[in-house]
Amino acid sequence: MQQIQQARGVTRILGATRVRAALAGLVHSARQELLSFDDPVCQDGEGAPEPFLGLGGQGDAAECPSAARPARVRRIAPRRVLSQLREAGRCLGETRVTDSIPFSIIVADRAVAAVPLDLDLHDNGVLLIRDPVLVQALVRTHQAWWEAGDDPARQARPPGAPAHLRPVLEAILAGLTDDAAAARLNMSGRTYSRRVGELMNALGTSSRFRAGVEAARRGWV
Repeated sequence: MQQIQQARGVTRILGATRVRAALAGLVHSARQELLSFDDPVCQDGEGAPEPFLGLGGQGDAAECPSAARPARVRRIAPRRVLSQLREAGRCLGETRVTDSIPFSIIVADRAVAAVPLDLDLHDNGVLLIRDPVLVQALVRTHQAWWEAGDDPARQARPPGAPAHLRPVLEAILAGLTDDAAAARLNMSGRTYSRRVGELMNALGTSSRFRAGVEAARRGWV
């Protein structure tokens, strides 16, 4: 079987060794940007293969912002695999998660794209696409999914207390009386009482003790 077949703007590569070499070359060639749709979990439940980026031999280096690489990586993965990626110790870099992905791709510098022939098993072969019209279509598809996806890093960071209520929360946690807290915060007793009420409403409690517990649970302190 012929292992490399070429058409206009498209190269078909077969064989696990050639596929991995081609993906490694593509990842290493990127100087500005790598875009990917990536699902590292088999659809048939027989195990978790390497992520598509990982097949290029740059799994962690390509994904970690701290690695010495010039390329910016923007990766889209299914929401269901986020925990596996974290457990594997992989740095996610710039990532968006969605309910599913349409297919696996890597696009280097918006000039060359790799698409697997078999969406579940990358070693079965890939298409290297250099046709600018096809590559631009893939880039636009990636951008649309990126804008619709969720940022897991943002979701992992619990929102803090509203800025104007943080001093009030700190005063309550310090055990200050209302008069002492109002004087320290340079506000009237009426304003301080109003902000205490606002804080209680935000935390869903009328107890100052419970307010401290709930603030800690939310990661506000």
